[in-house]
Amino acid sequence: MKRDRCGPPNEVLPTRPPGVLQVNVTWLLEDVKNINKFSVRYKVLGSHSWNELPELITQPIIVSSKYIKFTQQTGCRLISITWKFPVKDLYDGYRVTIWKESGEPPQEQMTTSEPEIKLILSYSAYHLSISAYNNASVSPAVTHIIPQHEDTNNLGDGRLNVTVHNSTAFTIYWRSDQLRMYVCYVVEWMIKGHSTWYRSFFEDTNASKTLSSLSEHLEPYKRYRVTLHLRPNKNTCNMKHINNSESTYGTTEFYHIEGSPVSAPTNISFHNKTVNSVVLQWSHIRDEDLRGFLLGYIIYYNEKHYSETNITVDPGVTSFHMETLKSGTFYQVQISGFTSAGEGIRIHFSISGAITVFAVVACLLIFGSPVIKRAKAILWPSVPNPGHSNAVQKIESPGQLELLEVLATLKVEEWDTKSFQILDREAMIPPHTSSMLPLLRTCEEDNPEMTHTLNERDTDSVTEDNLHDDPADTSLDTQSTHFQSSPLTFAGGYTTMEMFQQLAPQGMAADSSNTPRIESTPEESTVLKSMRLDYVRQFSTSPPSDSEHMSTIL
Repeated sequence: MKRDRCGPPNEVLPTRPPGVLQVNVTWLLEDVKNINKFSVRYKVLGSHSWNELPELITQPIIVSSKYIKFTQQTGCRLISITWKFPVKDLYDGYRVTIWKESGEPPQEQMTTSEPEIKLILSYSAYHLSISAYNNASVSPAVTHIIPQHEDTNNLGDGRLNVTVHNSTAFTIYWRSDQLRMYVCYVVEWMIKGHSTWYRSFFEDTNASKTLSSLSEHLEPYKRYRVTLHLRPNKNTCNMKHINNSESTYGTTEFYHIEGSPVSAPTNISFHNKTVNSVVLQWSHIRDEDLRGFLLGYIIYYNEKHYSETNITVDPGVTSFHMETLKSGTFYQVQISGFTSAGEGIRIHFSISGAITVFAVVACLLIFGSPVIKRAKAILWPSVPNPGHSNAVQKIESPGQLELLEVLATLKVEEWDTKSFQILDREAMIPPHTSSMLPLLRTCEEDNPEMTHTLNERDTDSVTEDNLHDDPADTSLDTQSTHFQSSPLTFAGGYTTMEMFQQLAPQGMAADSSNTPRIESTPEESTVLKSMRLDYVRQFSTSPPSDSEHMSTIL
């Protein structure tokens, strides 16, 4: 494949500024398309060796930028920019080019050997371009934008005013005391986020200037920002250089045609809620939706079927404390912004829930705990733990366990017993036995005929000596020691077990079959059988049956 080769340069123009060798090279048009880069060699006169200069292909890197208010001159700021070059010892210096963002000439170019520059500039926006160079080439430039300084403290302070005549003309006014010092001015105006227009003029008579025949028509509902700069050079009002050439006098804003806001405040929220007040908070309407200068906010609120109340607050306010509200009342609330052209869109919301919820929460905090405890006691009563019952823990003696086994074998088929049969008759019980029986009553309210009132026994009638003297009375004495005086009700949750403990013989030593039988009267037998029936009814968990069968008691 044949490879094209370019010919020698068509023209070479070396120049030699102090400390720098610049070489401008041009080729024929047909050769330019084949040239991507080139190198330059040079040698000192009389030397036999050539020095080749490398081409700079990287751009400098901005390290920092600082904008400080210049206190020695009003309306100026001190700009400090530092940078670095990635490749060391390949460059001879830097070229810095600066111009105004509005495009007003000139573009001032400066050279420096240090990677830093300081400038005194006005509050306008500027563009800065920095590149490195050597004797062979110039590196790609890095661009930095110095934004316009927004002096909000002096914005609209009355030093600068604007009157709009139509879409192509407006007049600016400033204080007349400036005429003694300045005759050259420049006006810049712009829409935020758009390009800047400018016009410089000479004025030594009136402290005003009408700008007409504007290249771009003024748009309705758009906010313009206009700035007036002062230039001390009286020979010409056009700038000859950028650095330290003008200062900013003032800035203000204007609309060609104002309109009402096309949106409502956003981020509505409530804070510091009380029973009869609440703090309403919101965010400002966006600038692009205002379409005019915001004069304030209007807050409307009313109860249902009642007249509406409205309150106006300043445009800088974003919260309002609503007071004297009625607790639990439904309130309709609206808020909107307004300009000189009228009121904008309202946003609707309600605050009834906030106050009602607060009242309910307050009541629950104050009265909730007692009510909850009372409801728990009624709906979910405490169930005693059998493991903690004294009745269960006291069943330890053999006699008690023996009697428990006997009771477990009883099978009751009919609780509403109409008759019974005595299958085994015991020995006669002495007359004082009835006095030893405690006062008992059945747990079933539907069987009052089975309730028997018994006299308390005399605890002093039987002594410990008598228990050991007469063997024939062992069974009877053993039973008597069980029937101790007791109240009508029992302290524990397990009534059957406590009754069983008080009625069971204490310390039964022998089998009941070895105890002599004692004849008892029919009346006493009726009492005893009724008592035993009561124990069976309390101890059994089986539901009563309507059977007519006879109950058999062993």
